[in-house]
Amino acid sequence: MNVIFLTVSRITSIKGRGIYSDLLRHFRDKGHNVYVVSPRERQFNMSTSLMKEDGINILGVRTLNIQKTNFLEKGIGTILLENQFTKAIKKYFKGIPFDLILYSTPPITLVNVIRALKRNNPNAVSYLLLKDIFPQNAVDLGMFSEDGILYKFFRKKEISLYKVSDYIGCMSPANVDFVLKHNAFLDAEKVEVAPNSIELPVSDTDFDRNEIREKYGIPKDKVVFIYGGNLGKPQGIDFLISCLDANKGRGDCHFLVVGNGTEFHKLETWFKEVVPQNASLFAGLPKKEYDLLVKSCDVGLIFLDYRFTIPNYPSRLLSYLENRMPIIAATDINTDIGKIAEQNKYGYKCESNDVAAFSDCVDKFVKHPEVIKDMGENGYQYLLGHYLVKCTYEKIISRVS
Repeated sequence: MNVIFLTVSRITSIKGRGIYSDLLRHFRDKGHNVYVVSPRERQFNMSTSLMKEDGINILGVRTLNIQKTNFLEKGIGTILLENQFTKAIKKYFKGIPFDLILYSTPPITLVNVIRALKRNNPNAVSYLLLKDIFPQNAVDLGMFSEDGILYKFFRKKEISLYKVSDYIGCMSPANVDFVLKHNAFLDAEKVEVAPNSIELPVSDTDFDRNEIREKYGIPKDKVVFIYGGNLGKPQGIDFLISCLDANKGRGDCHFLVVGNGTEFHKLETWFKEVVPQNASLFAGLPKKEYDLLVKSCDVGLIFLDYRFTIPNYPSRLLSYLENRMPIIAATDINTDIGKIAEQNKYGYKCESNDVAAFSDCVDKFVKHPEVIKDMGENGYQYLLGHYLVKCTYEKIISRVS
């Protein structure tokens, strides 16, 4: 088949690890022709161009800045994407018949691109990988009101995107339930679980756990809890800080926060003022260095803002499970990420407005460190059965064959 994938993630190489690049390589390895359309934001000063790497075609489309920029440019840039993507596809992929149109959220503003592709490829199947339920997530975080013009504009776009999609792949069962409950016009048969997934590396990188800990000033004899990933409003950074503050006097464990984002400065300020002896903060690290750092830790942390009514399912879970690490999921009550962890005995959950409950989860691992290995293995086995790219691929391909 000819498969076209539309994304706002910046894909400049297909060789790196990630939920999209891993999946696209799997499509290629199964004999399909893969075409990727990805933005090249103006901050990188690159023009629109097409390249081919390891058998996969990558079309980089020059756009405005749509990530790590001000709200105004991000908004205008996201709206302009439709026209920019459509023109680039028409120019560079002219005459190529597509069998599968694959795309992810965010954003929800690629509706007209998909419509154009379906007009030119009437037999093609359109499949949405739903990674973000917008605009409801923005409403949950108080970014705008359900009564406002922005919400109504984006909600209309969201509905159009769902309608133009032949199938919608969600990250978890709770996501499926939410989408169907709030979009009664959808046929339940077209909405399914197609989770975040990865490809395991061929072989583990050799590393010395103690050497890595020493490099970053992390105690070698303590249970180390790591949070790695985006540090923005969705993660409820104020609660994360409260948890660190409540546990700053402990000498039996160490907390490690690695990442960047709009709320990083809050953490940085707290670390400078408090100077905790059992916690470390690092800005985002290169992927290979981050992976080694995760391997040297014991327990993975997941944080989500308590106000969310949508069931987020962060992909950072995968790196924890891959490295046989149990988790603590401190989240809202609507996501099922913690529920699934507890049901399958690879982690504990608590609500992200209850600092004492978070501390209790920490205690369970610190007081019973022998469970870390067993729960980590449970998580790894769950990953093998549910979160490998072959699982997501098979879900998608079954809808096309």
